[in-house]
Amino acid sequence: MKILHFADAHIDMANYGRHDPQTGLPLRVLDFLKSLDTIVDTAISQKVDLVIFAGDAYKDRSPAPTFQREWGRRIMRLSQAGIPTLLLIGNHDISPSIGRAHALQEFKTLQVPFVKVLDRPCLLKQDGLWGLPLQVIAIPWITRSGLMAATGETDSTEAFSRIEENIGDLIEGWLSDADESTPVILTAHASIEGAKFGGERLVMLGNDLVLSGGLVKNPKLSYVAMGHIHKPQDVNEGFQPPVIYPGSIERVDFGEAKEDRFFVIAEVEKGKGTRVDWIQLTGVRKFIDRRTVLRSNENVNEALKDALPSPQEMSEAIVRLSVEYPREWDALIDETALRKYVEGVFEFHLVKRPQSEARVRIAEGQLVSSLSPLDLLAQYFDAAKVKDADELQKLAQEIISEDTLDT
Repeated sequence: MKILHFADAHIDMANYGRHDPQTGLPLRVLDFLKSLDTIVDTAISQKVDLVIFAGDAYKDRSPAPTFQREWGRRIMRLSQAGIPTLLLIGNHDISPSIGRAHALQEFKTLQVPFVKVLDRPCLLKQDGLWGLPLQVIAIPWITRSGLMAATGETDSTEAFSRIEENIGDLIEGWLSDADESTPVILTAHASIEGAKFGGERLVMLGNDLVLSGGLVKNPKLSYVAMGHIHKPQDVNEGFQPPVIYPGSIERVDFGEAKEDRFFVIAEVEKGKGTRVDWIQLTGVRKFIDRRTVLRSNENVNEALKDALPSPQEMSEAIVRLSVEYPREWDALIDETALRKYVEGVFEFHLVKRPQSEARVRIAEGQLVSSLSPLDLLAQYFDAAKVKDADELQKLAQEIISEDTLDT
C-alpha cells in the first residue's frame, strides 16, 4: 500500500505581500497552492493507493469562498483520478460551537466520490475504505461535543477533563477490535509527548490534545499520520511504526525560516515494516531573519546593509531585520536608502529597537569607594529619572539606619 500523507495546508495564510493582478489572489496564497499542486500531481503520477490529509486546510473555519474554490479544485482532481482521499478535521477547520459546519463540510454534504471527511473519532475498516486492504483509526481535533458523541459521556465538563484518557481508551479498544491480517494506520490532529514544536504556536488555536508516546508507538500500528505540529519529524525515528509529522506545506512565518517543507509517501506492508520517503517541496518562498546591534554611530546604514545577505540571496524572499541601537542614533538610520537596497525582496520588515542607556556613570576622577550606598543610590535615581526619588531616598535612609542599629 502506497500512502501519501500531508498536513497543515493553511492555504489562505495571506499575511505577507501583495495580490496577483491576473488571478486577484494574494501572492502568498499562490505559494501555498503551488505546494498543494505539487502534492496532488505526485499522488496522481505515482498512482498512490490512498491520500491522507491530517488536518488544517485553512487558517480558520470560515474561509473566503475564493479560497474554498481553490482547495476544492485540488481535491476534485484527486477524486476524478479515482484516488481515495481522507480529509481529517484540524483545529483550524472546526468551530467550537455545537451544530456549526466545519470548513470541509461541503465534501461530506455532497458525498464527493473517493473523498471521505473524518470529523469524528472512528475506526474505518475495508468496507469503509473503498475496499482497500487497510484499517484507519481517525482522531480529528476533538471538541467537547465530539468527544461526548464518541464516548457516550453526558457531562461535558467531565468529558473534557478526561479527554486524553478517553481518547487513549478509544484507540486501545479499536486496536483490539482491528483485523490482525491487515495494516492499521492511526491518523490524528494532535500533539504527542516528546514532539518538537516549530514556530506554529503563533497560529495554533485552542488547547492541545496530547497523545502519549506509548499510545502512538503501539506495535499493532503500521503507520501514524499526524497533523498539527509544523516541524517535520518522526517522533519514533529508527523504530516501527513511523510516527510522522510531515509539517506545513509552506513556511507560515519567521518561526519556520530555517525549516524545509515536506510531504511523505509511506509504503505499508503488513509484517515487513513501513518505509517512509520524505519528499521536499521545492520552490518554497524563503524567510530570512537577521538581527544586529549597532556599535558605532559611524556608517550606520552600511552596517545595516552588511547585516543582510546579498541582494541576489534576498531576491523574492520575505526579510526581517531587527536592529538594536542607542535611542539617540535613531535619526542616523536612513530607512528609505535601506529599502532601496532591498527592493528585490518580496516583503521587508525593519524592526527598530532603540535602547535607553541604563548604566549609571560615575563622574570622572571619582572613586566608587569614596561614595556611600546612599550617594550611589542617589546617582542612580538621578540618571534613571526615577519618580518620587526623594521619598525613596528617605526610605533607603531609614532602612540603612535601622540595619546599622541592629548590628
